[in-house]
Amino acid sequence: MASLSLPADSRPLTSKDWIAFSAMTFGMFMAILDIQIVSSSLSEIQAGVSASADEIVWVQSSYLIAEVIMIPFSGFLSRVFSTRVLFAVSCFGFTIASFMCALSESLNSLIFFRACQGFIGGAMIPTVFATSFIIFPPEKRSTVIVLTSLVATMAPTLGPTVGGYLTDTLSWHWLFLINIFPGIMVTTVVWFLVDFDKPDYSLLKGFDFAGLFFMALFLGSLEYILEEGPRNQWFEDSSITFFFYMTLLGGIGFFMRILLYYNPIVDIRAFKDANFAFGTLFSFALGIGLYGLVYLLPLYLAIVRGFDALQIGLMLFVTGMFQFMAGPIVGLLSKKIDLRILLSAGFFMFATNSYLCSFITADFGFRELFIPQALRGVSLMLCFIPINILALGTLPKEKVKNASGLYNTARNLGGAIGLALIIANNI
Repeated sequence: MASLSLPADSRPLTSKDWIAFSAMTFGMFMAILDIQIVSSSLSEIQAGVSASADEIVWVQSSYLIAEVIMIPFSGFLSRVFSTRVLFAVSCFGFTIASFMCALSESLNSLIFFRACQGFIGGAMIPTVFATSFIIFPPEKRSTVIVLTSLVATMAPTLGPTVGGYLTDTLSWHWLFLINIFPGIMVTTVVWFLVDFDKPDYSLLKGFDFAGLFFMALFLGSLEYILEEGPRNQWFEDSSITFFFYMTLLGGIGFFMRILLYYNPIVDIRAFKDANFAFGTLFSFALGIGLYGLVYLLPLYLAIVRGFDALQIGLMLFVTGMFQFMAGPIVGLLSKKIDLRILLSAGFFMFATNSYLCSFITADFGFRELFIPQALRGVSLMLCFIPINILALGTLPKEKVKNASGLYNTARNLGGAIGLALIIANNI
């Protein structure tokens, strides 16, 4: 394991630490934002690269498939190369891939560089979550968790709106060019200011290439099925059947390697901690609802109500506003109230929001959607902050990096399953 340069509890935090962590958090925001930023602009991209409607969805699917492979792998890479090196390389690679996406003139090149974006940039997300529990002492964590929770929940909400606005006012190329300057700045700040831990190259001895192959096969095939299954009538399509068998093969091989190999790339022993196990389960459940509503509401506003990107953004602003207001309050409450109470209240409010949205009609506007969106904003904070603390707050520091990858993978897979169920029931 990589040894920390100085335990967080005994090393005083400096302004350099806060600046470095803030830069890392912004890098995570870019990576999460780019999951959904193309979703409202696929028709413009389709025209730009001369693709069919069936082909253009791969601009989004390729990112998700590549990202879900990197996220659980990032814990191992962080221990080997250190937080500084992994995050800086990840952000720089993400920035270069963004630039190449903007230059792409064909569908194949765009899909390839989107996959590079997702794979390389995917390491930023779990690394930020892990860092928040490694370098900050318990008395500072509530502030940090509020920050990371706001970023992780607002970025998917803002993605379609930001993407639509950029495409309407500039061009679809700016969906990717917008990452260049902040990407360079984040890379520079992280490279020169991050000094949280040291690399441990001894972990490369006996590196489990077979385990990496099976993990990529398992998660990549599973994500493919969840992305393409609803559009292709599931097992009526031969490719879905093929990747189903690849998922089984990869899953069996992957779990055999992590259980039997002496140096697995993913350590599942964190699940022995009941708090982490339940936190990961709740993260999976939250992912289903979070990404599902992010998909449905902008779609309803654009297709049914005929709103443009700016109008959609103003509608979704309500959720973001209530997230900002609720975040600090929930952070303070998490120190004084049993997390189970906060989490129960959050899921109850989330369910209430979903129930109210089930009565939506073609006449719903700002007034009718205000309360459901307000409930959603508050409930996301009531869920996300306690889940973060529950999952990662009681683990030993040497296990947090690996556990963060598993925790974030669960949320992404939950989102993929939620979207698959929604699309399947609306085709």
